[in-house]
Amino acid sequence: MSALPVSIPFGDAVYLTGWLEELAPIGLARLNEHAALQTRVDRKYLVDVAVVADLLSVVTSRVKVLEIDGLCSFGYESVYFDTPDLAAYRSAAHRRRRRFKVRTRAYLDSGLCWVEVKTKGPRKSTIKNRRPHPFGDRLVLGPGRQFVDTTLTSESIPGTEALTLTPSLITRYRRSTLYLPENSSRVTIDTDLTWSDGARGRQLPDTAVIETKAGSGATLVDRLLWAQGHRPCRISKYCVGLASLRPDLPSARWRRTLNRYVLDAG
Repeated sequence: MSALPVSIPFGDAVYLTGWLEELAPIGLARLNEHAALQTRVDRKYLVDVAVVADLLSVVTSRVKVLEIDGLCSFGYESVYFDTPDLAAYRSAAHRRRRRFKVRTRAYLDSGLCWVEVKTKGPRKSTIKNRRPHPFGDRLVLGPGRQFVDTTLTSESIPGTEALTLTPSLITRYRRSTLYLPENSSRVTIDTDLTWSDGARGRQLPDTAVIETKAGSGATLVDRLLWAQGHRPCRISKYCVGLASLRPDLPSARWRRTLNRYVLDAG
């Protein structure tokens, strides 16, 4: 598949705007200074958007929200690249230790774009490497392919230079980012999630993905969610999205997430 149309619109998360505007702002440079966290431990939760509003009302005085040019909610687009037989997807489905993801990440409000490579490090940590990429070329790797191959080789994933990598899935969503000063961690809140593989599409308009990103230990948001009975769940936007569109793919690892949060919602 050489190109994927972006065919599914996504919303503007207006139901969260009021809550986010109550939080103290932090700029991108300060956020990256205090909580860059390119190597981190992630916990992900799928919750109803009403849970997010309740959470924000509790943490108002203890967190800051990323604000850029007066905005605190931003449109994201990720184009994932995989082999024709979906080697990256299948390595995750079968829990292989040396697995990877390759994508372009576009920030739709600013017109910036990166090519990113994610791999697994020690103790389930996630390692992300990235470099700038032309916004208009986000459906192709182009000059970013050499960076992808070099990065994967340095992370002990050999033989990737011989792989054919083409677009396999597009995800779009709106993201707000919180900074938690108490342990220099960050939390992302993704809403209006859509998936498209060029032939099929799915939307999750009433569901939010909350992801806590910390060097170690639980964050304030983790503890609050646990107190309300929410537990981390298995969700890779790429793998869950592709599995929801392609029931022929192996998906036992994400079956509970698919059945409970995705398939009924779509």
